[in-house]
Amino acid sequence: MATLIRMPEVAAGATEIVLSKWLVAPGSQVNVGDIIAEMETEKAVVDYAADTAGTVHKVLVADGASVDVGSPILVLLAAGEDAAAGDALLGDAPTAPAAAPVAAAPQEVAPIAVQSPVVPEATPISAPAAVPAAATEASAEGSRVFVSPIVRKLGRENNVDFAQIVGTGPAGRIVRRDLENYLASGAPVAEQVVAQTAPASPAPVVGSEIAKLEHSSGYVTVPHTGMRRAIARRLTESKSTVPHFYLTADCKVDDLLALRKSINETSPVKISVNDFVVKAVAAALMDVPEANVIWNPDAMLKFESVDLAIAVSTEGGLLTPVIRGVEKRQLSNLSQAISEAAGRARAGKLRQEELEGGSFAVTNLGMFGTKEFSAILNPPQSGILAVGAASPRAIVEDGQILVASIMTVTLSADHRAVDGALAAQWLAAFVKRIENPLSMLI
Repeated sequence: MATLIRMPEVAAGATEIVLSKWLVAPGSQVNVGDIIAEMETEKAVVDYAADTAGTVHKVLVADGASVDVGSPILVLLAAGEDAAAGDALLGDAPTAPAAAPVAAAPQEVAPIAVQSPVVPEATPISAPAAVPAAATEASAEGSRVFVSPIVRKLGRENNVDFAQIVGTGPAGRIVRRDLENYLASGAPVAEQVVAQTAPASPAPVVGSEIAKLEHSSGYVTVPHTGMRRAIARRLTESKSTVPHFYLTADCKVDDLLALRKSINETSPVKISVNDFVVKAVAAALMDVPEANVIWNPDAMLKFESVDLAIAVSTEGGLLTPVIRGVEKRQLSNLSQAISEAAGRARAGKLRQEELEGGSFAVTNLGMFGTKEFSAILNPPQSGILAVGAASPRAIVEDGQILVASIMTVTLSADHRAVDGALAAQWLAAFVKRIENPLSMLI
């Protein structure tokens, strides 16, 4: 029989997904496991594989559309069926029970399951009572307006009266594209909503500062992307809920720079200083395996292999693809893996699984000339090493003042999983490895 395919929850807790690109068209034959579409989450483009075989009868959403989880997106015909079976199925689609999950609260996911768990939004002090699971808003006339959960949140942030918006989603539900079109039209916000949702303090101060800016020199309003909102949410969660502490060390890297130069003279793969740093981080975690852990409320999770997240700056924000089994990789293989992951990150082609896992992260701003800095942890990872630029500095060695290439690194650690003495032991192991780079090649 004909099958109605609905938008899956391709990322944990997601209520709305952008269908980036269809890879099938009406008349295409689909087998189980075939990639039929690319879907964009807050941080990655995910390939969606069919779990049902059949012939594509009709594509229900266009490329680039934002679709609620559970909404119909495709109709497949079974072998021998004609178009009438698909059309009959479409007639029942708007009232099909399977569309209801978009209104249900997302299930809580343990932090160890994914790299980027969704953080529940805090309720404003003077916010109205919680909206029931039906995800509705009451208009001025008392009628109910159906709104997807994420759009309800975004609408309140922008002080929008949902009664002024016509929904184009299933059963007239207001979806993200409706809200974006409404805001783009320059429609006025509802004053009564501002009064209900504005916190007593310190919002007036912020609002007055913004008002001053509006009357000063010109500026451009840049709407937040999904990725930027996700970064803000997760870093706020990390800084406010994870007990960070910091340790700093200076590394003498003259031998490393000389070895890198020698390798690059003959190697077809050009090795960077960051490749050595990542390799040294993995080696230090093998030297001090007690630090290769993450905190979980029920138990500490200790890993036998080293999976490291590498911070990559992209046009839309920071991404952290995870390189698996770093301790087993040769330096040239590791360099290729990092370069490939960084390239896909900047092109927006990372898969969701490439952003998940890892107990530790590395972020390097040395190429920008930054001397030193402190990084914010990306939960559930228990540590992140911030790497500054190597530069000539005066040091004292054997009672003599010398000039050496010094690189400053700062470890940010989760005190729930890593104690101060353990962190210091790990950092000493890292310094030893980075100052003796040949130890990472044998």
